Amino acid sequence: MPLALLALALGAFGIGTTEFVIIGLLPDIAGDFGVSIPTAGFLVTGYALGVVVGAPLMTVLGTKISRKRMLMLLMGLFIAGNLVSAVAPTFALMLAGRIVASLAHGAFFGIGSVVAAGLVAAEKRAGAIAMMFTGLTVANVVGVPLGTFVGQSAGWRVTFFVVAGFGVLGLAGIAKLVPEIPRPEGVRLGHELAAFRNVQVLLAMAMTVLGFGGVFAAITYLAPMMTNVTGYADSSVTWLLVLFGLGMVGGNLLGGRYADRRLMPMLYATLGGLSLVLALFTVTAHNKVAAAVTVFLIGALGFATVPPLQKRVLDQASGAPTLASAVNIGAFNLGNALAAWLGGLLLSAGLGYTAPNWLGAALAAAALALAVTSAALGRGSAPSGRRPGSVTAARAPKERGEPREQPTTGPVARRQPDYPAGAGGDLREHRG
Repeated sequence: MPLALLALALGAFGIGTTEFVIIGLLPDIAGDFGVSIPTAGFLVTGYALGVVVGAPLMTVLGTKISRKRMLMLLMGLFIAGNLVSAVAPTFALMLAGRIVASLAHGAFFGIGSVVAAGLVAAEKRAGAIAMMFTGLTVANVVGVPLGTFVGQSAGWRVTFFVVAGFGVLGLAGIAKLVPEIPRPEGVRLGHELAAFRNVQVLLAMAMTVLGFGGVFAAITYLAPMMTNVTGYADSSVTWLLVLFGLGMVGGNLLGGRYADRRLMPMLYATLGGLSLVLALFTVTAHNKVAAAVTVFLIGALGFATVPPLQKRVLDQASGAPTLASAVNIGAFNLGNALAAWLGGLLLSAGLGYTAPNWLGAALAAAALALAVTSAALGRGSAPSGRRPGSVTAARAPKERGEPREQPTTGPVARRQPDYPAGAGGDLREHRG
C-alpha cells in the first residue's frame, strides 16, 4: 500500500478521536459550563449534523482546487475547530468549535476515499478505502480512551489541544506523502450532481443510513444498558467501548478485503449478520460474557459494511464520484443521529434499555432488503457490455475526466470504474 494511505489514515485518526471522545467528557464539560447533561449532548448532535451539512458544502467549495490542497485545507479547518473548543470561554463558543471541526469530517473522508481508491489498482480499491478508514477505527481503540484519560486527569481542554496536535501531524503527512494531483478538467458541479439521478447511488446511500443507523441505535445507549441490565460497573463501560473499537478495526479490514472480491455478497452477509446479532443483543445483554462478545460483533459487522458501501457509491457514480462519496459520509452520520433519536423515543416510552436493539435489528434488516433490491435492479437493467447503474452507461463519454470504456470481450473481461485523474483516478503514475 502507498505511504500516502498512511497520511490519510492519520488524518482520519484525528477526526475519529474528536468525534467520539466527547462522549466520555460530557459530564466534565457540562459541569464546567454549568449546563445539564442533555444540553451538553448538543455537542454530539451538533457535530453529527455539521457533518451532514458540511460534507456536500465543503466538497462543492473545493471543486476549483486540487484534491491534495483541499485535503490540507480541511485538516486546517479541523485544527482550528479543535483549538476553538479547547479555549472556548462559553458553551455556545464550544459548540461553534465543534461545528467548525465537523465541517471538515465528511469532505475529508469523501475526497480521501476517492484519492485512496485512485492510488491503487482497480481490484484493490476497497482495500485502500479500508486502510484510510482504519485511522477512524483505531481512534476508537487508542485515541478515544487516551483522550478520555487525559481529559479526566488534566482537564478536558487539554484533550482538545492534543486532538489539534493529531490534526497537525495529519496535515504534515498529507503535505509530504500525498501526490500533487491536478484539478480535474471537464468535471463541474452539474456533472457531480448528475450522479444523484442514478437510483443505484441513492439506494447505496439509503443502505448506509439504515445499516449504520442499526449500529448506533444500540451503541448510543450502551452505557445505561450495560450498567442497568447487564450489571457492569460504570468503570467497565470504557473497556467495552474499546472492545467495540477492536471489532471495528477487524471488521473494517475484512470488509475492505472481501469487498474487492465480491462486493454485494459481502453486503448481504454483513447486513444480515448485523441484524441477527442486534436482535440477539436483547437476550445476551443479560449476561456479562455474552454481552461483551456481542458488543465486539456489532463493531465488527457494522464496520465491515463501511468499505463495501463506500465503494458501491464510488462504483455507481464513477463518472463523478467526489460529491457522492462525501455525501455518503454524511449519510453515515445521518444514520447515527436518526437512530439515536428513535432509540431515545423508545426509552422515553418506557420500553426498556434493550428496546433500541430491536430498532437496530429492524434498520439493518431494511438495509439488507435495499441491497437485494439494488442487485435485482442492476441485473434487470444492465445494458450489454456496461456496468449497471453507471451515470455514464447510457452514453459514450466525450468530456475529459469522464470514465473510459474498456474492452468487454473475452471470458473474464469487464468494465471497471475509471476514476478521473485528479478526482481519484489512477494516481499511481503520480507517486514519486
